Amino acid sequence: MNPPCGRCKKPVYPTEKINCLDKFWHKGCFSCEVCKMALSMSNYKGFEKKPYCTMHYPKTSFTIVTDTPENKRLKQQTMLNSQALYKEDFEKNKGKGFSVVTDTPEMQRLKKTQDQISNIKYHEDFEKSKVRSDAPPPENRRADDEQPSDPRLIQPAVQPRPVAPPAGGPRYQALYSYTAAEADEVSLQEGDLILNVETIDAGWVFGFNQRTGQRGMLPANYIRPI
Repeated sequence: MNPPCGRCKKPVYPTEKINCLDKFWHKGCFSCEVCKMALSMSNYKGFEKKPYCTMHYPKTSFTIVTDTPENKRLKQQTMLNSQALYKEDFEKNKGKGFSVVTDTPEMQRLKKTQDQISNIKYHEDFEKSKVRSDAPPPENRRADDEQPSDPRLIQPAVQPRPVAPPAGGPRYQALYSYTAAEADEVSLQEGDLILNVETIDAGWVFGFNQRTGQRGMLPANYIRPI
């Protein structure tokens, strides 16, 4: 009895029989599973007992190796070796200090910004100290405002007596409240009238607070002319 063809399932006679891939084929049926190109015993590639041409031969992929006892032992040995190497490197580098961070563009930008902030702060402090050193000495107190030498006569707090402002001069009004930080400064409340203002530099002026009767230094950006 003639066997069936692996492709068309019809009987294959001895004169046209090809025996390949554990099957029998007609010569015309022995072709690529994809493009149907006729194949021979010299140019076919078999996959799952089916013929393919070189172009359409399925690409096999690797499967994950099962965790056999031997593979588990090798994996554990590799982890132990890695831990031992890490510990050895740690002991070698211990005490050597931290390594220098690479100057990346971001690190350079941050460093430049910090330098600029430091320079601004330095100039700000320098100008303030310059203003303090160039400021005129406080006016002499009246004799009746001085503290008595007898400790029994010392008052808890002596309020300066209002001093009449000199006539004329520019008039300014306080925009914000300000608390004096030094003995030669004048405190302000929003709306105070400031008379006889004299410019010291770009940041400070000398003036007379009509409400308190005090004369001294005050920040220039806290007042406006009226």
